[in-house]
Amino acid sequence: MGGHVEAIFLTAEHGELPAPVDRVRAHAGRGLEGNRYYWEDGGAPPGRAVTLIASEAVETVASEGDVSVEPAATRRNVLTRGIDVNALVGKRFRIGAVECEGVELCEPCETLEGMTQPGVIKAFVHRAGLNADILTDGEISVGDPVTVV
Repeated sequence: MGGHVEAIFLTAEHGELPAPVDRVRAHAGRGLEGNRYYWEDGGAPPGRAVTLIASEAVETVASEGDVSVEPAATRRNVLTRGIDVNALVGKRFRIGAVECEGVELCEPCETLEGMTQPGVIKAFVHRAGLNADILTDGEISVGDPVTVV
């Protein structure tokens, strides 16, 4: 079971559309450098260090016709292809050389719907991504493999 990183998105401010980057430094217990959810002194709450979403889920929602959201607008950090991110809940996995652990599904919320369009909550239930912890330091780059440990 494996896939790869299709895109990486970061934003320093709440409400801003995350910008694509080619690579990012990941820090255990702190998050992704340059992202608004980055705890300089450590202590990232469980599941807040990195978020993932499958490109297949974004495409499926768009193909259903009621809602279409660009991957960056999902507000998830890592866009994957070829791996079921829902299956990573409770599992250790690697994004490139960075070891992570899936904590819980990242379900859509009213804030996300308010920043995008009506119907996002219903369209993305159980396919809006994964909240995960970062367990080891390293760099994550577009094209990196995503594999279960």
